[in-house]
Amino acid sequence: MLRKQAVITGEGKVEVRQLELPELAKNEVRIKTQASLISPGTEMSAVRRFREKPEPDAKPLLFGYACAGEIIETNGDCGGLKPGMRVAAMGGGSAQHADYVNVPKNMVVPLPDEVDYEDAVYACLGATSLQAVRRATPQLSDYGVVLGLGIVGNLAMQLCRLSGARMTGWEGLPGRRDIAAACGLTNISAPGDTALEAAKNYTAPYGMDFAIFAFGGNADNALTQVRQIMKLSPDGHAMGRIVLVGGCSVEVNGGATNGNLDILISSRTGPGYHDPQWEHGADYPNAFVTHNTRRNLYEIINLIAEKRLIVKPMTTHRMPLEEVEKATELLINSPDKALGIVLQMSH
Repeated sequence: MLRKQAVITGEGKVEVRQLELPELAKNEVRIKTQASLISPGTEMSAVRRFREKPEPDAKPLLFGYACAGEIIETNGDCGGLKPGMRVAAMGGGSAQHADYVNVPKNMVVPLPDEVDYEDAVYACLGATSLQAVRRATPQLSDYGVVLGLGIVGNLAMQLCRLSGARMTGWEGLPGRRDIAAACGLTNISAPGDTALEAAKNYTAPYGMDFAIFAFGGNADNALTQVRQIMKLSPDGHAMGRIVLVGGCSVEVNGGATNGNLDILISSRTGPGYHDPQWEHGADYPNAFVTHNTRRNLYEIINLIAEKRLIVKPMTTHRMPLEEVEKATELLINSPDKALGIVLQMSH
């Protein structure tokens, strides 16, 4: 069976090819895809990497890891997943930008009637945000700041508010600040001295309990700024939690430079992702691993269904799969105008 599949070439070009759909492995479902979402962060970094250092002889990379559609076939024990079900799916190497995909059972969750396919494709990046929020451990009345309001940062800030934290967001692109406002977020500022002063006033006399870095590139300046608004112990040491979820790099010095800050890394969507045995049905003991990737996916979909998590304003463009090259150029060249690009499949 042939399918239409987006790939990244060794020169960093994104194109659609006709490729053979692999056989359905045990404990996998075959999905007739209706929509997929391009990640403006992780996925586009691969495109940029090949453009900066082309590898003409490299094998094309399958593009995409978040989609939604209808199950048309199952193989093995797929739990409650059955043909005819509307589902969201995720996973690099499985839930690609393609009109048909094979996905392991634990990377697939059913959709309630209240969630359409175009909103469901945010489940994967939503789970990434939720994992970062779990690392930040916001509590009722905590103060927090999210740096970078792309999809992951926007959703992280929404999730922190749902946890009861009082939030501030910093974003340099005006278009993304507007999208954040459309999602119901407030206290949004461009990074800089004005934002620092506003954050100090907002959190006075306590200071920030946590910060989430949801952007790429060098973050040394951001860390310097955030240190100025974190909680201070009586001896003058900065306290609190800083979670790095974006693809940013930061130099962390020991000694007194960073006070007693807890600097944490948040990886992907939660436990299980990239463990082939778990993805295909093995599970971790719930007593020890409470929130695995599938549970995080479920929670994001449920919050969207309950209209407590707002994703629709983040969709700036809808395009057919065949225009994936145009979509990636928009994300690279017009980041203030393009954020969530949903690819639509034709069958």
